[in-house]
Amino acid sequence: MTRPVPAPRSMQLSLFDDGSPASHTLMSVPPDAPPMVSAPAPTPRLPAAPASPSAAPAVSRHPQAQREIRLSGHLVAYALKRGRRRSIGFVVGMDGLSVSAPKWVGLAEIDGALVEKGDWILRKLREQQDRARRLQAAKVEWRDGTTIPYLGDTLIVVLDARAGLKPGGAVLNSDAAALPGVPRLTLHIGLPHTATPEQIRDSVQSWLQREARRVFEDRCRHFTQLLGVQYKRLSLSSAQTRWGSASADGSIRLNWRLIHFALSTIDYVVAHELAHLREMNHSPRFWDVVRSVMPDFEKARGTLKDDVLPAFD
Repeated sequence: MTRPVPAPRSMQLSLFDDGSPASHTLMSVPPDAPPMVSAPAPTPRLPAAPASPSAAPAVSRHPQAQREIRLSGHLVAYALKRGRRRSIGFVVGMDGLSVSAPKWVGLAEIDGALVEKGDWILRKLREQQDRARRLQAAKVEWRDGTTIPYLGDTLIVVLDARAGLKPGGAVLNSDAAALPGVPRLTLHIGLPHTATPEQIRDSVQSWLQREARRVFEDRCRHFTQLLGVQYKRLSLSSAQTRWGSASADGSIRLNWRLIHFALSTIDYVVAHELAHLREMNHSPRFWDVVRSVMPDFEKARGTLKDDVLPAFD
């Protein structure tokens, strides 16, 4: 394949995440046409599983709600904001439904637009509630015996202040004889049982970041050979909205939280970013490059959308 003319050094392409919460969905409704959903730019987000309108919450109330409407029998209290705009906009976020409308549009017309897209609104409200529950369940209680995902497996954190473990250090143990369904990985942290949750969290995070760099460097070496490219620098990122990025100068950034995922998912992100060193775009040629080293990359990409990572804060 002929390589393209190198992009300007300031150009950077990012693989977005989707570890970032899908906080809102925007729908714009022109006043003189049936409501239509505005298609957002495709990004690997982590949405909750779709739900049917009938499974939508019986009551949804925005904290700043001024109006209420019944959609398919479900009460939805929404926040209404008037402004200088040409269309009616719907935003479904963690707080509920917000509506922005031109000053000249009547309340009956606003409610009519809501009814017209009632199924869509109820589905998005349910997705947000499902996501809130999943995020709540993902909160980590930082204590002896807590569990976190590591390379797609379950890792048990063990407080172990024995001699030989330096303070804040960590040793990974694997029990090959563990029973099916029982976590076989234990991370022994060099902290006493009196350690605070913050100390435990910081020690675990430091170890995970060291592991992330080790694994990422190994996978970058693997894929640079397959793709015939070279990168100049690899750095870890803590970004909330992207899994990785590649710059035309050969710099690669990878989110350390990828260490929670199975190796196949990490490989997809690594291959994705390194492929940009051949195609600094998302054209069909770019995806052909990714597919040449990961024929089933779509499956690995799906985990970036579906999995909810542990909350470290």
